[in-house]
Amino acid sequence: MTRWYERHRRDLPWRRTRDPYAIWISEIMLQQTRVAAVIPYYEKFLAMFPDSAALARAPEDQVLAMWAGLGYYSRARNLHKAAKQIASSMFPADYESVRALAGIGDYTAAAIASIAFDLPHSAVDGNVRRVIVRLLNRDDAEIQLEADRLLDRKHPGRWNQAMMELGAAICTPRDPNCGACPLARHCESHQAGTQHTLPQKKLKPATIYIERTLLIIRKREKLLLVPSHLVDGFWDLPEPFEGARPGSNIGEFRHSITHHRYRFLVREARATRLPDGHRWFIEAELAKIPLSTTAKKALSAFLRVHQRP
Repeated sequence: MTRWYERHRRDLPWRRTRDPYAIWISEIMLQQTRVAAVIPYYEKFLAMFPDSAALARAPEDQVLAMWAGLGYYSRARNLHKAAKQIASSMFPADYESVRALAGIGDYTAAAIASIAFDLPHSAVDGNVRRVIVRLLNRDDAEIQLEADRLLDRKHPGRWNQAMMELGAAICTPRDPNCGACPLARHCESHQAGTQHTLPQKKLKPATIYIERTLLIIRKREKLLLVPSHLVDGFWDLPEPFEGARPGSNIGEFRHSITHHRYRFLVREARATRLPDGHRWFIEAELAKIPLSTTAKKALSAFLRVHQRP
């Protein structure tokens, strides 16, 4: 298994280090997010905040701005909070202390403890769970217990990464490539022909379709923004309000958050009076504040229409 991993693993930046801080950042970013999307964020984040002390010193707005686009922003806030817990001391080197940090659960603590410190803790994510369910041909298996039993205690970090890689690259949800799997001859679901039906799929929530309008209101070199009600700590373009006078249509775009499908209409407007919370920003400030993804998409549509660089 681990020999297969050494030959076939993807060359990912967080696999080139044993630095627990860097491994921690990668594990948090990879939650609910594809590897290809994480890589550029990971590299920029480490360049800006190379260690826990640098992250702890940074203002929250700067941390959120570096995270903008990755989604699930509570992850960034918990990273910031945990960095302050660590402060200028060494990154904790035992499972219990890592687990006690803000935003870190059993899986992340086990991944950091095993990969950075070679501690014998099995890390169970969705990929590992799928591999174990298929190995045993049992959807009701006690996954953590089985993962602990299978763990290579001499090389736990390499074993955990091998199991995760196997689930991500070979034992995939829809089309497992059993012919390339190093565990195929031990896999009970492969022998039974049930690998395509296990694990059983959970019902997804119904899709909700929502239409909203965003206003681009400018005054000289300033842009009107409002605190986002979708993502705490971010700024967004205002929606229609009393005192706003909509003008020409700019365009539209679509945006998805979990099972919500948004259609955003973008319009220019002017304001005769402002509600509480609305604030003018100099356009040069926009690159320095946490701006929502929807605001960025709307502003891109505005710039395309007006052919501005």
